[in-house]
Amino acid sequence: MYGTVADFIKEWNKEALLTQKVLEGLTDSSLNQQVYAEGRTLGRIAWHLTTTIPEYLSDFGLKINEVENKEQIPSSASVIVKTFQKTSADAARVIEEQWTDEDLKKRQIAFGREESNAQILMGLIKHIIHHRGQMTVLMRQAGIKPFGVYGPPKEDWFQFGVENPPL
Repeated sequence: MYGTVADFIKEWNKEALLTQKVLEGLTDSSLNQQVYAEGRTLGRIAWHLTTTIPEYLSDFGLKINEVENKEQIPSSASVIVKTFQKTSADAARVIEEQWTDEDLKKRQIAFGREESNAQILMGLIKHIIHHRGQMTVLMRQAGIKPFGVYGPPKEDWFQFGVENPPL
């Protein structure tokens, strides 16, 4: 849990950079990849995790600009990456400017239950991690080697002298 705004910002910046690295692996053609016909596309998931950052923070009292044209999923992977960079930086900035360490202890209703603002911020990070995981699966299906978020992808194990990576 986050005891200070600085603790959260440190974790946020780390996870945002990892997410950015995953997003940078997207190609324009990969944005149409789906698990099944009715499922979300890779582009929709990437755009969702990007556009919900300001929505989420606004829902809990922070003043932050929404993403322009958020209803229109870009057909360009680079637009998603640039928008994510902006929204993640804006999130860090507004949290630092608008909440104090004491504000993290304040409680409010989040998704039907009472949580501290620190728990709410942790939920934002977990939301991004959840969708980042979905994206790496779809990237594999699209033939893209995903960025090794918390460890190397299978293709990079040989650099460590491992011929048959663990399952």
